[in-house]
Order: sequence, then structure tokens, then C-alpha cells
Amino acid sequence: MILYNSAISGNCYKVRLLLAQLGLTAELRELDVVDRSNRPAVLGSLNPALRVPTLILDDGRAIAESNAILWWLGDGTEFVPADRFERAQVLQWQFFEQYDHEPNIAVARFWLLKRPDDVDPEKLAGWQAAGHRVIGAMEQHLEGREFLVGNGYTLADISLYAYTHVAPEGGISLDAYPAVRAWIERVAAQPGHIPITA
Repeated sequence: MILYNSAISGNCYKVRLLLAQLGLTAELRELDVVDRSNRPAVLGSLNPALRVPTLILDDGRAIAESNAILWWLGDGTEFVPADRFERAQVLQWQFFEQYDHEPNIAVARFWLLKRPDDVDPEKLAGWQAAGHRVIGAMEQHLEGREFLVGNGYTLADISLYAYTHVAPEGGISLDAYPAVRAWIERVAAQPGHIPITA
């Protein structure tokens, strides 16, 4: 397999993390997150959105969007619940991650890490406030729970962990969220775990 990747991207990290936990490997092909001028040439026939991650299977077929890739890799493994309702809950958390979590936490982090001198302070404050709201929702849900869905570690945890654990890099402190911090420690203790920097 080939994974078009960006080392800084939490969306790409999700895929690398699950690959590691499944004992699978993929050839990484790094793409710049700022300079996207080569995206049409590289990804144009593979991914209509021209985004990373994009996974190329051994037979040449391509899968785009991080959570779709997670489902392709994770289907039939311990990371996807057998119970139909719990599978729907995994998807619920993954939609929450892409619609509410990632557009705020990941964006604040990107600007502070990659373009701190260009960020609009008002927009940054908005992303950070929204980031606190979504982590607050996670905090409330995780009180008295070890993981997001059911009794075990699932694709939902992988999806939300990716950007939650680096939220402070976007100026979003986790100090007020003890249940989230404990959950982060549990996720990091899972077999096969790798850091985002790996």
C-alpha cells in the first residue's frame, strides 16, 4: 500500500496509527500541507478533493478521507464493534470529529504551527472557543467511561485522539478536562501505539 501523507496532519496520523496497531505497513509519500501546487498532478486521478491522507491499495484502487480509510482498514477487526448500535455510535463520533472537532482544533493548530504571523486573532479566538466546546462535550461523555463507544477501544477513539491530544498546540489547554486527559493516557497505552511524530 501507498499512503499519501503529511507528517503534521492529524488526519494522516489516524491512518498511520491504525496501520501500526494492525501490524500493517504502507509506503509513505509526503505532501506539503502549505504548498499544494503539485496536488492536481499527484492526486488528481486518485482523490477528487486533492487531500491527504489518500491510501492506494495494492491493486491500485484509492481510498480518500481519513475516516473512510479507517473503516476500510478496521472492518472485521477488534477496532469495529460487532454490535450494530455501537457501530453507528462509532460513526456518530467520527462525524462529530470531522464536522465540529477537526475544523476548529486542527485549524487553530495549523495556523499557530505553520503560519503564526499571518493568523487573524479574531478567527483564532473563534476556533479556540469552539475547540473548548467540543472537548467539553467529550469530557461530559467520557466521565465514568474508559472509551468513547462501548467497553473497548474503537475507531472512534483513534479519530478523536488524533487532534485532541495535540489541542494545546492550537492554544487549547486540556487542563480543565480530567476525563479527556485520562482517556488520552489510555489511548496512548494501547498496544502498537505510535506518536504523531513517528
